[in-house]
Amino acid sequence: MNASPHPAASQLDMGWMPHARHVPSPHADARPEGMPIDLLVIHCIALPPRQYGGDAIERLFCNRLDPAEHPAFAALAGLKVSAHFVVQRNGVLTQYVPCAQRAWHAGASQFFGRTRCNDFSIGIELEGSDDTPFEPAQYDTLIALGSELLLRYPLRAIAGHSDIAPGRKTDPGVGFDWKQLKNGLALPASAFPFHRF
Repeated sequence: MNASPHPAASQLDMGWMPHARHVPSPHADARPEGMPIDLLVIHCIALPPRQYGGDAIERLFCNRLDPAEHPAFAALAGLKVSAHFVVQRNGVLTQYVPCAQRAWHAGASQFFGRTRCNDFSIGIELEGSDDTPFEPAQYDTLIALGSELLLRYPLRAIAGHSDIAPGRKTDPGVGFDWKQLKNGLALPASAFPFHRF
């Protein structure tokens, strides 16, 4: 699929970030009318598990993953999932869904009594595993992206997938350095309600 490196003004209005590769996913839809975008959700993903650098994540998000290609893909047959952004191990940023739309990243979830977190959140996937440290280049990209999103949207909190779907999800896991993200974004601890510093 062709990626567009430079968005037009209308794309910027939709929330396509100018410094990302753009690979539109069909797994997206409209947010509820008038819904503020006030939560950032951090995930991690690797396809196959603990294997990095291929294009399987992109194929999954674009409905082109062959479940017969690898034993680990069989459970993903028919799965319709996406995220707004993916940050690869080398720091490359790809955007699959414009921020104005709802990406299908959180699934069954709740944030302090508010269900359906996809309605009001932006999802960022880091290429990685929940028990392995992430790369410095990924933090650089994540912090730069987070800073831009904080200027554009009324984000009030940042959480992990495991925070909003406890017992069902474990990502981004023990390998993720929440303090580094907090310090890089220069945010108060209150912006990370599930984490202690």
